Amino acid sequence: MTEPLLEVTDVVKHFPIRSGIVIEREVGQVRAVDGVSLTLNEGETLGLVGESGCGKSTLCRTILQLTPPTSGSVRFLGRELVGLSRRELRPLRRQMQMIFQDPYASLNPRKRIGQIVGDPMDLHGLASGAELKRRVQDLLDRVGLRPEHYNRFPHEFSGGQRQRIGIARALALQPKLIVADEPVSALDVSVQAQIVNLLKDLQAEFGLSYLFVAHDLGVVRHVSDRVAVMYLGKVVESSGTDDLYERPVHPYSNALLSAVPIPDPRRNEARERVVLEGDVPSPSNPPSGCRFHTRCPWGTEICATDEPALVSYTTGHAAACHHPRNVEHLPV
Repeated sequence: MTEPLLEVTDVVKHFPIRSGIVIEREVGQVRAVDGVSLTLNEGETLGLVGESGCGKSTLCRTILQLTPPTSGSVRFLGRELVGLSRRELRPLRRQMQMIFQDPYASLNPRKRIGQIVGDPMDLHGLASGAELKRRVQDLLDRVGLRPEHYNRFPHEFSGGQRQRIGIARALALQPKLIVADEPVSALDVSVQAQIVNLLKDLQAEFGLSYLFVAHDLGVVRHVSDRVAVMYLGKVVESSGTDDLYERPVHPYSNALLSAVPIPDPRRNEARERVVLEGDVPSPSNPPSGCRFHTRCPWGTEICATDEPALVSYTTGHAAACHHPRNVEHLPV
């Protein structure tokens, strides 16, 4: 087997909570990401889903070393990224780019689109002058914009157009990996479909690999080869996309999927709904044992005391649960 393009092992990111005016002291930690492991192969799309505040965006930034991890390992193209200096990371940045969640805040309002998309090429010495302008205009055309948009400012575009600009900027250096942090969450439904189809077309054209973060489970199913489910800083289940949607193992995955509407009214009415009670616990004080046990309909005493390991099953799933659902086969 070939080595994964991206390999994340036991990544932890804690943010200190400080108190005091004259003398600050650390009084706690926000455990945003707490021991996440995942792999991404070349040409593959890995979907990452979970409720707001579960650590998805922090994990994305940590993988790209925009935020250094507290501990753990991130290997890209076989090279360890954690601990590298900015100078050592710079050549690797060409191969890994990010599409940010907010198309309004991720573009510099004082720069024209030609500068926003073209600066990465200029900084890395890939093009300059007339050749740079030609390549930027070609990129704009590929993402569905017009060449004359080259001299406009971000405020002159709609939300969907701004997200296309962000995609063009991510493609400027011809990367192997694109981390898409909820690239369609701020867009209306019709524009979402356009952006998702654009990303799929670009993946086929350039052989890209995506780490695709989204709340919309329908979008994730459409674009992903595999899906990882996060809850309160941990991955609680991962599997192939069709397997997860047809036979979710973790109770949290069951709850997420039961909230997705089905177009057939009779099937939608007949299916079993999993209604979660209470709110997501604070990441600064997570529950003991299984972090989901305070909201789990099937939780027992062992769930409150023993943290379950992420176990692989012969069905192809991996889940961290003492009481897995839809499992007829023993763990591997």
